[in-house]
Amino acid sequence: MSDIDISDEEFEKFREFFYRKTGIQFEPTKRYFVDKRLEDRIFATKSGDFRTYFMLLRFQASGEELQLLTNLMTVNETYFFREEYQFECLVRSILPEIVRHKAPGQTLRIWSIPSSSGEEPYSIAIYISEFWPDIVKWDVELLSSDIDTEILRKAKRGKYGVRSVQNVPMHLLSRYFKREADGDYQICDDLRTAVEFTRVNLNDAAETRAYRGFDVIFCRNLLIYFDELSRSKAAEVFFDALNPGGFICLGHSESMSRITSLFRVRKFPEAIVYQKPETR
Repeated sequence: MSDIDISDEEFEKFREFFYRKTGIQFEPTKRYFVDKRLEDRIFATKSGDFRTYFMLLRFQASGEELQLLTNLMTVNETYFFREEYQFECLVRSILPEIVRHKAPGQTLRIWSIPSSSGEEPYSIAIYISEFWPDIVKWDVELLSSDIDTEILRKAKRGKYGVRSVQNVPMHLLSRYFKREADGDYQICDDLRTAVEFTRVNLNDAAETRAYRGFDVIFCRNLLIYFDELSRSKAAEVFFDALNPGGFICLGHSESMSRITSLFRVRKFPEAIVYQKPETR
């Protein structure tokens, strides 16, 4: 049983600090989740109490402890071919429209954020390879980002349990994965090298400024963890990151129309997505 007592006032201080740093707001209902992880790091750093640990979080020059805590606080729950209808929309409707406005030799750029443990960007790579006939005519650059450095390491390894691959058809499972002795599935090297993984804090303008020139963005089930102001800021980041006419796909419970008027709604046969208007 922990003898560390985190007061209501200290919880509020941490909640406000973490929100400013990451854009993620913890509701009071998440108090046990937050306290447990804070207590674990207080013990690990031998801080002794919340006040000492909070000073470390705020003033450590390297920012290493804040990154470690962020890794613990972020939720990474995903699997291959999740909300598959959006991948169908990508290959049947979105990409064909985009390439009509591309010059020969130009690169198509796709950004998946958050990467989590890699299931989404690898699913995109598989879908494009398998179901978009024009892949032979175009170079595709696939970038995937997350704030969690540990989950990025897992994504780069590309090793998954049975639950993660349960929705992958058997013929694709055998083509793109190798069953390991421990029962896990190792994704093939061709796919691992097809995705570039990067660490980025969506709430940090200095970090997101480098992310530009994308034709498609997948940002699914992230904005539900943000409050209204953070969602609005994220929408502006995505707007700036997209090429004119580019598309963004959100999770099924998320709506860009309730966040900003920057994007126009596009209703394709497979899915509703959002488009950055063409420049006139």
